[in-house]
Amino acid sequence: MKKLIRPLVEGLHAYVPGEQPKIPGLIKLNTNENPYPPSPKVLRAVKAAVDGRLRLYPPPTAHLLRERLATLHGCKPENVIIGNGSDELLSMAVRAFVEPGTGLAQWFSPSYSLYPVIVRQHGATSGSAPLEADFSLPSPAALRKSPDWSFDASLTFVTTPNAPSGRAYAAKELEALCRALQGVVILDEAYVDFAPESAMKLHRLPNVLVSRTFSKGFSLCFQRVGYFVGPAPLIAALDKIRDSYNVNGLGQVAALATLDDLPYYRRCAQKIIATRKRLTEELTRLGFDVLPSVTNFIFAKPPKLPAKQWLAELRKRKILVRWFDYPATRDRLRITIGTDAEARAVVRAAKQILVR
Repeated sequence: MKKLIRPLVEGLHAYVPGEQPKIPGLIKLNTNENPYPPSPKVLRAVKAAVDGRLRLYPPPTAHLLRERLATLHGCKPENVIIGNGSDELLSMAVRAFVEPGTGLAQWFSPSYSLYPVIVRQHGATSGSAPLEADFSLPSPAALRKSPDWSFDASLTFVTTPNAPSGRAYAAKELEALCRALQGVVILDEAYVDFAPESAMKLHRLPNVLVSRTFSKGFSLCFQRVGYFVGPAPLIAALDKIRDSYNVNGLGQVAALATLDDLPYYRRCAQKIIATRKRLTEELTRLGFDVLPSVTNFIFAKPPKLPAKQWLAELRKRKILVRWFDYPATRDRLRITIGTDAEARAVVRAAKQILVR
């Protein structure tokens, strides 16, 4: 059977998502899902769309959604492309801008673990440079001295705010980096709805695409809707390799209804930020080293026991969090910010573990 499979594919390691629980009663704080439901307006719009339209293909270019997003971000519809989640668009960018074999795609480490997967799927060369010890961005001057970084890479991914650290990056330092790079830069802003600053204005640079998702801030993980904003020529190149009807119709309906009720989502984000602050303070008092976060998760080094053991101990208490087995991250846990009740459950469990 192996003769039927390309050697490149045979050697790939697939992306590993957070555990999807199959037993009841688990508190799921391992995949950065929003703890609050979509706006009631969104739920009504989706229910109303479950009619005879289900037999029809959805709008192929999601033109209404592109128009609404263009208005929101102060650009034109030709500066926007919609994807089946932002993950589809990240993969399309590798195919559009990186030559298999000779092209280089790079990122900072640690960051989103999907990047190496989609680059290797394409058969391109991959590279990464480490973030600073506090997970801040190295300056362009420091990167010029790094053997791990190339300023003429075909494609550079920058997760901003960073995952898994939750660290914020200022638009000014991102702009300096983007201007220094010769290839395409994707500013992956999946968690920006919980942050005080966005780098969306940088989409006006000729080599920059800003990636957004409706999953995190807008509670639409189930519908899989994401988008890029950027220069029209880059968007047009992506559109050439976009699958036909790539965004399902109910997802488009849900995303449009979401944009009709942005104040609801801003209120939800403020609740998450308040819970994040309280959980950070509580865990810090228990001896955790919690990094400052501008996302809907925290990245914390637990006391006394190794992080991997904390992962198991929390699971025994029906709380799922995320642990990454990489040198820069294996001493920490990533904990999604849930509801206040879920945050209190984390603190109770931590106290139990510390006195065992």
